[in-house]
Amino acid sequence: MTNEFSLPSAEPSPSPDTSPVTDFKNKLSEDISSTRQIIKEGSGAVIQQVDEVVSEQTHFVGHQVSGVAAALEKVGAELESSDQRQVGRYAREIGRSVAAVAEKIEGKDLGEIATLAENFGRKQPIAFLAIAALAGLSASRFLIASAKRGDEVRPIETSAKMRAASASGGASND
Repeated sequence: MTNEFSLPSAEPSPSPDTSPVTDFKNKLSEDISSTRQIIKEGSGAVIQQVDEVVSEQTHFVGHQVSGVAAALEKVGAELESSDQRQVGRYAREIGRSVAAVAEKIEGKDLGEIATLAENFGRKQPIAFLAIAALAGLSASRFLIASAKRGDEVRPIETSAKMRAASASGGASND
């Protein structure tokens, strides 16, 4: 009869005085240690995958921020050529600052981006506040437009059902 709770051959065999409970505790301790090691290795792989996804997203965000910077510079140039030179100058400065931030963002991890945003806010407080205001305005306009679209979809669906019912002679399967 073999001992199911025996230790691997690399370790010394237990003395005859050890009980099966002690052997079981030792085996359980080994299993817990190996499980911890497997979890550590698995979590390292997950963290690496998350870092890769974040890196891809920061590249995308950097590209989008570059687009916003170009738009701000264009608006600034148009305002400078009109009767609002001072506002245009500020808009162009903000656009340049945002473009510099966009270049720094690409290829950075989340911690580095947070540090960059903090430093940008300290060095360019007006630009930082302007960006925050633009982001808030954009978000509110998006939410308002989304709410209006949701209201407009319902009447269209209702009128489409009414047309289908009238085309089938007034009978509806609903």
